[in-house]
Amino acid sequence: MEAQLDLGLSPVIAGPLVLLCLAISAFLSGAETAITGASRPRLYRLQQQGNRRAAIVNAMLDRKDEVISAILVGYNMVNILAASLTTAVLADLFGAAGVAYATIAITIMVVLFAEVMPKTWALLHADRVALALAPPLQVSLKLLGPIARAVSATARFFLRLLGVRTAPGHDAHAQDELLRGAIDLHGEGGHEPEAPTEKKMLRSVLELADLSVSSVMTHRANVEAFDIDTPTDQLVDQLLKSPHTRLPLYRGQPENIVGVIHAKALFRAVQRHEGPLAALNLDAAVSPPWFIPETTTLLDQLQAFKKRREHFALVVDEYGGLQGVVTLEDILEEIVGEIDDEHDVRVVGVQPGADGSYVCAGGVPVRDLNREFGWTLPEDVATTVAGLVLHEARRIPEVGQTFAFHGFRFEVLRREGNRIAQLRLTPPAAATPDAA
Repeated sequence: MEAQLDLGLSPVIAGPLVLLCLAISAFLSGAETAITGASRPRLYRLQQQGNRRAAIVNAMLDRKDEVISAILVGYNMVNILAASLTTAVLADLFGAAGVAYATIAITIMVVLFAEVMPKTWALLHADRVALALAPPLQVSLKLLGPIARAVSATARFFLRLLGVRTAPGHDAHAQDELLRGAIDLHGEGGHEPEAPTEKKMLRSVLELADLSVSSVMTHRANVEAFDIDTPTDQLVDQLLKSPHTRLPLYRGQPENIVGVIHAKALFRAVQRHEGPLAALNLDAAVSPPWFIPETTTLLDQLQAFKKRREHFALVVDEYGGLQGVVTLEDILEEIVGEIDDEHDVRVVGVQPGADGSYVCAGGVPVRDLNREFGWTLPEDVATTVAGLVLHEARRIPEVGQTFAFHGFRFEVLRREGNRIAQLRLTPPAAATPDAA
């Protein structure tokens, strides 16, 4: 007891010191969890709106490793001090047994009051706690900063000796996956009826940079083009009967596109012309074709459409051969879904059957089927459903042949030359047990 009094470690003095250490420990523990769990996008928005505390937290997040090091240094210092004070007091009171009592007591107090309670609070309200603790934490970091930097530098030195990379880097893939995960979580557990639609649209925006125009273009076999050398009166009649507003014109062969005419330009030319249509010269209404590589991503093409103020482009392969056409609407439909009127079929070329199967044109994109019906057919091996069948069959099938893969059944209904023109697709839910 005499030694205890000489050191000033009476329970009256040590008790409040231990409680103060536990309070500081709880503050630092909650701050650590709040800083690591705070939403950077939400805090950035608050900072843009003039929230000074959000600016403080964002500044801490920019140097998170230093902040966490300082918090851990302070956290361990006060915990060790609390343990030492408790051990000294109880050892003087109970002798050797006091060490065991101190271990039990400080463990319960630290775990319950300095770990579980503050961290649970911070986990449940990370942004709010981070904003609330930002000013006092900033003061603490100024006091602990030099020690924390020294400790952090020492730790990095030993990590480098062990071959661990310590330089901060930007992992674009990880950031992309983080954003995709946030989109997938959007609306979960809630009652927002629009959440699935919003998720689909947001995911589609992220996928624009991963998809090429060849995945959404209209294939050349389905492109409606007109011979520019046709007599003008006949050509005008053909153009006016077309449902499209932008129409490619070819010379000689359909793949030799020499121009594109817009329906409005055609109307203006016809309106200004006096006399028989056979004498009308359409050269002024025809614009030069815009050719783009089939490897162009949808994001790049969307930007190109905006920059050139055009809505229509012709897609060519590496040899310059025409592959199809892509429009601004094609890209927008990748984001918002098919833009149809109330009488249109949601996926063009697909007719549902009474037995749960679907009669599909061979040129229907696999991606459109997956998006419309929630299927998971592979999109990386072929663009169209006919291409998928050819890839899996490894041969050109005969009419009437049936194939089963990826849980679906595919029956070839019609062929045009070597091209699968029509097939019947039966999804797993509608397939019979003996389907093969």
